[in-house]
Amino acid sequence: MDSDNLLGRFLRARRELLIPEDLGIPAGNRRRVVGLRREEVAMPAGVSTDYYVRLEQGRERNPSVQVVDALARALTLDEDAVSYLHQVARPVPVRRRGRYRRERVSPTLSRMMADWPRTPAVVLGRCLTVLAHNALGGALSDGHTYSGDLVRLVFLDPDAREFYPDWERVAVNTVGGLRAGAGADADDPQLIDVVGELSLKSETFRRLWARHEIRQKTHETKRFRHPVVGELTLDYESLTVNSAPGQQLVVYQAEPGSSSERALALLGSLTAAGPSAGPSAGPSAAPAALDVSDRLSTCPKDPSA
Repeated sequence: MDSDNLLGRFLRARRELLIPEDLGIPAGNRRRVVGLRREEVAMPAGVSTDYYVRLEQGRERNPSVQVVDALARALTLDEDAVSYLHQVARPVPVRRRGRYRRERVSPTLSRMMADWPRTPAVVLGRCLTVLAHNALGGALSDGHTYSGDLVRLVFLDPDAREFYPDWERVAVNTVGGLRAGAGADADDPQLIDVVGELSLKSETFRRLWARHEIRQKTHETKRFRHPVVGELTLDYESLTVNSAPGQQLVVYQAEPGSSSERALALLGSLTAAGPSAGPSAGPSAAPAALDVSDRLSTCPKDPSA
């Protein structure tokens, strides 16, 4: 994955996403470019077109903070995208240790998650792999080919579109979350592997990755279609793990008194005797949930049975 001109590729991708009419710019009948022209970004940003062209081409690599903020306004970037733009404009060198920077989950955090028997919780790594989960968090997505890797689950798992009723929105948010988590560290070997594989195997992922959209995982309402307890609508909050930069603790909850709360309680009762939080073993498995899936497979599909 080419990371030599991340700033330039981001600027160009976001420029091409904008519709001139939305900014009060007449499109005209002879317009040949996708999105905005370079001068239509440079002018409101208060820089010359030549300077902006050099930024996109990678011939200028040291824009000031003021210029970056002005470009963000001209491109109408949201808060997450502005933060990302500053990262790629002034990347901090990353120290490499081996092929992968091993991600470890604090035993304290694992014990904390295990004490939440009615609350699904997972810890995600910088590339959205599941590093740990409690019993209910594992049972929520257990049984899929890629239960331990959210990006591969969304784009490569044969059951993904059934599992996520709002798959298109989930796909956009997942790619945006992957970019946000990676930040300016585009040379991360794990990220290179994920993006390389997904770009080859999924045309949708390849198209979404090229858009350079940023979706910081914070909070959202998400729907699941679970094979045992049926449809679930859950709210989640994503919390940064300060002791492990790049990790996220994602905690799910159902609306009190809802059918989703009852379904989640049923799922919890089926997993009550299962293992507590534990690490996943790779992109296609989450061993801490394996015993749970064995028990679920013996339960009737109809929750009322």
